[in-house]
Amino acid sequence: MYSYCVRLFCQRTLEDVVFCAAGTNAWRKIFALVNALLATALMPLVQASSESGGFEAPTLAHEFDPAPFLFVGTPFEINRILLVRMIAVVILALLLVLYARRSKLIPGRAQAAMETLLEFSKVSIVEESIGGEEEAKPYQPLLMTIFLGVLFMNITGVIPGLQIAGTSLVGMPLIYAAVAYLSFIAAGIKAHGFGGFFKEQLMPSGVPKALYILIVPLEFLSTFILRPATLAIRLLANMVAGHFILVLCFVGTHYLYFTLSGLPGGILGSLTLLAGVAFVGFEIFIGALQAYIFTMLAAVYISLSVSEH
Repeated sequence: MYSYCVRLFCQRTLEDVVFCAAGTNAWRKIFALVNALLATALMPLVQASSESGGFEAPTLAHEFDPAPFLFVGTPFEINRILLVRMIAVVILALLLVLYARRSKLIPGRAQAAMETLLEFSKVSIVEESIGGEEEAKPYQPLLMTIFLGVLFMNITGVIPGLQIAGTSLVGMPLIYAAVAYLSFIAAGIKAHGFGGFFKEQLMPSGVPKALYILIVPLEFLSTFILRPATLAIRLLANMVAGHFILVLCFVGTHYLYFTLSGLPGGILGSLTLLAGVAFVGFEIFIGALQAYIFTMLAAVYISLSVSEH
C-alpha cells in the first residue's frame, strides 16, 4: 500500500512538471520542480521498501502512537506527543507573560514580533472576518487564543528535538474544533435567542415552505455536523501529511547515504536531504497558514451566527 501511494505521488508530480512547464506562472514551475526533485529521490526508496530487509517506511503506528514513558498504566500516562503539547503551551504562556510584563513604549525586536503576531490576529483575522472593531471585540480573546494555540502546536513539527506537531494527532484538532463549534452556537443564541438562532440557521428566509423538508436536514448537516468535522479534519490531515513527508525525506537520506551508499546513494541522498530542508520551510508556512485558516473560519462561523440572514 505504501509503495503504491509513493509511486502514485511520484507519477503525479512528474506529470505536474510537464503540465506546468508550458504555463507562465513562475511559482507553479518552482513548486513543480521541487516536487520533481522529491519524486526522483524517492524512486529508489519505493523500490527498496518492497524488498526484504530494504528501506523501512514510516508507519502511522510508529509515528503517531508512541509508547508512554511517564505514569504508565494510569489515566495520566504521558507519551511523546503529549509532552510536545505541554512544551508548546508552556513556551507560549511564558512568551505572553514576558511580553505583558516587559512591554515598553519603544519595543525591541522580541516585543515587536509579538505585537505583530497579536495585531495580525486582531485585525487581519478577527476584525476582517466579523466586520469591525466593536463587533469583534467580545470574541478577540477566544479567537486570539485559538490562533496562537494552533500556531504553536503546528510549529513544534519542525523544532529539533520535538519534531512532531501537537495537532498531528486527532485530540487537539477535535478540541479546537469543539471550542469553535460551541462558541458560534453560544454567540448565535446570545444574539437571537435559542429558538431564533436555530430558525436562522435551519430555515433561511425567502425559501418556499414546502422545501423546508429538504432544506432543514441539509442545513443541519452543513452547519452543525460538517463545520466542526471539516475544521478538525483539515488541520489534522495537513499536519499528518507534512510530518510524513519530512520523516520520509530524512529517514530516506540516512538509508541512501549509509545503506545504499556509493555514488548513486550519495547523489540520491543529497537530493532527499535538499528536499527535506526545502520542506521544513514549506512546513513552517503550512503550519502558519493552517492556524490562519482555522481561526478565520471560526470567526466567520461566529459572524454568520450573529448576523441577520
